[in-house]
Parts: sequence; structure tokens; C-alpha cells
Amino acid sequence: MKTALRTLAAGFVLTSALCHAGAAEPLPVTTPADQGVSSQRLERLHDFLDQRTRRGDYLGAVALIARNGRIVDWRAWGWRDLARTGQMPRDAIFRIYSMTKTVTAVAVMTLMEEGKLSLDDPVGKYLPAYAKARIFTSGSVDMPQTRPTARPLTIRHLLTHTPGFAVYGQDGDPATELFKRAHVEASTDLEDYAARLAPLPLAHEPGAEFHYDGVPIQLLGRLVEVVSGMRFDRYLQQRIFSPLRMDDTGFEVPQAKRARIADMTTTDRDGKLAAPAPGSVSAAGERTNPWFSGAGGLYSTAGDYVRFAQMLLNGGSLDGVSILGRKTVEFMMSNQLTQLEGGLKEFSPGEGFGLGGSVVLDPARRGRLGSIGQYGWSGAAGTYYTIDRNEKLVAILMTQHLPQGLPHDPPKLAVPFYNLVYQSLVQ
Repeated sequence: MKTALRTLAAGFVLTSALCHAGAAEPLPVTTPADQGVSSQRLERLHDFLDQRTRRGDYLGAVALIARNGRIVDWRAWGWRDLARTGQMPRDAIFRIYSMTKTVTAVAVMTLMEEGKLSLDDPVGKYLPAYAKARIFTSGSVDMPQTRPTARPLTIRHLLTHTPGFAVYGQDGDPATELFKRAHVEASTDLEDYAARLAPLPLAHEPGAEFHYDGVPIQLLGRLVEVVSGMRFDRYLQQRIFSPLRMDDTGFEVPQAKRARIADMTTTDRDGKLAAPAPGSVSAAGERTNPWFSGAGGLYSTAGDYVRFAQMLLNGGSLDGVSILGRKTVEFMMSNQLTQLEGGLKEFSPGEGFGLGGSVVLDPARRGRLGSIGQYGWSGAAGTYYTIDRNEKLVAILMTQHLPQGLPHDPPKLAVPFYNLVYQSLVQ
């Protein structure tokens, strides 16, 4: 009885606080039960995240769940800063890293809808240096042997991580070493990035293999600039962030908002949370790269990202603002790797890849609760989102921790988080 009262009281406090904020909330707010979600079952999720932050696996976390376009749960746990002087706020700002990729894919698709490009257009049509791509065949780093590709490198190849850029080979592999020598990460802007990448030989025929990496998405940022005639950050601001009122999303954080940035943590050799090594992560609020990284450069909040995700769940529109058309969103959330056997082998059985995120093909084979067609992605520092059109559900989890590949790294939260979200659905 006490547990039930505590659950109901917690739900009442949360809902009252959200409703009191009124128009400031990212989406309308309601009780979980109103949208077929069990408050009692949500307590399992709350307890899980409370335990993980209390015992020090993660410094803090923010989780937001929306169903049928209404927020049913939005809470924060733990601490915002490593010194533990301030509790984690619900509007904390996080480095979302690869969740940026979905935003970049949406930007490309807005240009497609305007007829300014087609996905099967050669990249060389817009970036001439890519018109004569070549593949590494043999030889050494100093004397590489190459041949022309059998088919052109296309925009679709970039969106689906199948272009063949030599970023995944073993150390010492000549094509990979050539990539390292180009120092593309030292580029000053996206134009410089594209120029350094263009002369490098590919490791395989475009479209032949899937290898997840940020390089093709960085190049898409430059393509957006050339096709739109606008700097990449400005294009995202004008076409996506401002229309959706994503006021806390961008490649940099204004000084006035930096006190809301969640501290980045990692795990030291004793298994304790620690700050990353100096220079390994950009200063809080600063750009993650000199260029505007469409692969992983954005900061955002759970509140901002739920508006972006809800727009996609709605078929491209939110609050009377249209970003994309319905069929375009359906296309983005369709598996684009049908030419490759076995789906997304690089990550999880039962998954394919759409444009900007993964697509669930078989929940049972994937090994967690969910739906066929469920779409979403994650970020390197423990940020996650999913969009489930069957359940009309958006679920977001934000943490800020970079694992080191050490035995003491905390367990990743994605599988239990999504299982706990889905088990709370009762209608």
C-alpha cells in the first residue's frame, strides 16, 4: 500500500510540476495512465536509474517518455557536475554525439524534397573532386595501386555508411594508413575536410559493405553547404532548430547556458568516475571539432530532442510546422541495406539501417522488447532515443559518460532502459 501511495504521489508531483510550466514544456503533458502507461510499472524504471546513479555507475541521468504526442514521464537523477554541487536538472544540456547523424539525414532529405538533389546522384555532381573515385587494390602506402570504381560514389552511399572510406582497417593496412596520413581530423572547416578526403582511395566498391563511421556524414555536411549555399550550422538552425523551437540545440552553447551542461565523466582504473584526460574532450560548450560535425557535434537537451523525434513520429510535422513530408519520413525509417545479407551485422542481429538511424527488423533476434520498424540511434557518451510508430512512442535517455574499454566500465543502459520503458505499456 505504501509503495502504491509513493508511486501515485511521485506521479502527481511530476505531472503537477510539468503542467505548472505550461507553454514552456516541449510537448503537452498528461498522466501516464491517460496514455496507456502504468505509473506503477514506471517505478521500475525510476528505481533502476536511481540505483545506477546512487551507486556511482553514472553521475546523473535524464529520461523522457512521450506517447501519442504527450509527455507521460520526464525525470532527472543524480548530479550534473562531478563535484556533486548541483543536482541534475531535467533541462540539462548534453553532448549527443552520434544522435547528430539523424539531424544531418533530415537536412539532406529537406534538400531532396525541394528537388535540389537525388539520393542516387553522384557525390561528384556537387563536389567535383569526388567524380573520379578510385579503389585501393595493392601496393604500399608509398606506392599504392588503385583502379576506378565500377560505379560512382552516391549520396545514398554516404547516408547508409557504405561508401568505402578506409577508416575501419587494421593498423598497417595501406589504405587505412593513407587515410591516417591525410589528417582529416585536423581540418579547419568542412570545405577543408572534403578536400583532404577526396584524393584518398576507397577500401571497397561503394555500396558493397556497411561500416559505421562518422566520415561519410561529415562529408554530407559539406554537401549540404554546397547545395544550399548556406553554412551547415546556419542551415540546421534555419530549417530545423528554429522552426521546431529547439532553443538549446547547436554546435556550441552560449555562455549564459553553460551552467546547465552535464559534466563528462569516464571511469578510472579503480572503477570510479573521473574527468576525461585533458584534451580528450572539448571544453564544455565549445565546438567538438573545428568544423561543424554533422556526425557528432551537437549539444541538446531531452526536451529539445523530443520535439525533433516527435516531428518524425508525426510524419514530418509538429505544431503546424512541416519539416519533411510523410513519405520521406517513412523512407528514412526503412531498412536501406536490403542488398546486404543479414542486416546490420556490425551491431545487433535483427537490425537494419535506415537514413540516420537503425531500424528493428526482428525484435526477438535483437533480444530486447520493441517493435518491428522501431527507429533510433545513440551517442558515444550514453545518450539514446527511439521512435516507435506502432506504439506512438518516443523514449529518450541522456547520460554523459565515455567508456574506456576497461573491466570497470559501468554496464551500458540501453537494453535495460528500453525493456523497462516497454514493460510499462499496458494499452
